[in-house]
Amino acid sequence: EVRLVESGGGLVQAGGSLRLSCAVSGFTFDDYAIGWFRQAPGQEREGVSCMRLSYGSTWYADSVKGRFTISSDNAKNTVNLQMNSLKPEDTAVYYCAADTNCRRARDMDYWGKGTLVTVSS
Repeated sequence: EVRLVESGGGLVQAGGSLRLSCAVSGFTFDDYAIGWFRQAPGQEREGVSCMRLSYGSTWYADSVKGRFTISSDNAKNTVNLQMNSLKPEDTAVYYCAADTNCRRARDMDYWGKGTLVTVSS
């Protein structure tokens, strides 16, 4: 059974940092891509970052470039999202998702339940 579990969300002031983790199980880690997505109230789910694990290649949304960093820990089967210089507009539920490649939200096969990030001004 494929399982993804996010952790690390919370409340932080603008300018602060958080580190999200996505623990994955149920599939061969290197065979997949792991993406981070977010959904703010009343808005569509949007892609934030993605990593193709076997290649180490990464993608970032323009809104987070230079502030967020995606990384993997193969020993722990986790993918992390380091978020620095957080802004109130980063407030959302953050999800990790898995598929054989980085894709749009609607095309990703497996999802975690999400973790809430709240950035206060």
